[in-house]
Amino acid sequence: MIKRFHALYVGQIELDNIGSEGTPANDRRYPSERLSEACWAARDVARVMDELGYYCLWSAEHHFQREGYECLPNLIQLGLWLATQTKRLKFGCAFNILPMWHPIRLAEDYAMADIVTDGRVIMGVGRGYHTREMETLGAPLLDTDANRAIFEEGLELLLKCFNEEAFHHKGTYFECPPPIPYRGYQLEEITVVPQPKHLPVEIWMPIASGKTIDLMAQKGLKAMVTLNGEKILDDVVRAYHAACARHGRPKQLGEDMIWGAGLYLADSREEAMRRVEPHTTSATNGSRRSVLCVTPMSRAGPGELRGRRRGCPRSPMA
Repeated sequence: MIKRFHALYVGQIELDNIGSEGTPANDRRYPSERLSEACWAARDVARVMDELGYYCLWSAEHHFQREGYECLPNLIQLGLWLATQTKRLKFGCAFNILPMWHPIRLAEDYAMADIVTDGRVIMGVGRGYHTREMETLGAPLLDTDANRAIFEEGLELLLKCFNEEAFHHKGTYFECPPPIPYRGYQLEEITVVPQPKHLPVEIWMPIASGKTIDLMAQKGLKAMVTLNGEKILDDVVRAYHAACARHGRPKQLGEDMIWGAGLYLADSREEAMRRVEPHTTSATNGSRRSVLCVTPMSRAGPGELRGRRRGCPRSPMA
């Protein structure tokens, strides 16, 4: 049963000359004052969602997007600020790209946000997929095995930061703490200060493969699946359900999952498809993406699914 409604704003600005005949992505350039508009758009979207009774606004971590598509590089910082601009709305990280972070720094930032917002920032982690940002910031992506390895070790260290009072971690990529002298003794363990107020930490991750599903079930992570057809969605929901049972974490079918669909409002299904098709085709380099067309009969009231202004282009629902 769908209980809560969310929306995803990835940080795009108001683009000009869009559509299948519009300016190609690689030819787009916007000045800093235009790119920073994403901050104010996020605020506007958050305020509207807060008024309408949405549960959570999700945003995406990306870097170097001079083309204007995804212009929010720090999700925890964004959530902290938006919490001061709203009353009850939560702010989800979809996703903090773990290979680009030191896990301890991410854990510390999140813990502070969790404390000062009283749990209104939701943790999410991902492996990344843009070579420009990943490789530039020192995280492997072209080497997929290395990307998976550093992500899995980073996740292990992140969970230690959240769940253990003191720890020592030694792996392939991280040793925390290193074996060094400190104030007259040999350093053997550390404590992350502060730790989150709300434990265990709710952590979301996108489902990318069967290996991902098994890891998520093993570590107790919640699952997000977006913009997929009915058959793929059904397969993924059942695979996650079965994996959780295998790892001793039984759940109801669909529990702890978010399903995301592209959403467009119009007076009829035909009108919605006519309007949205050129833009979805352009944005995906010629391929079509799933879009849910909402007509007047299915327009919802406060606290339910609804879009407005330039916000809420995609609405994951949990």
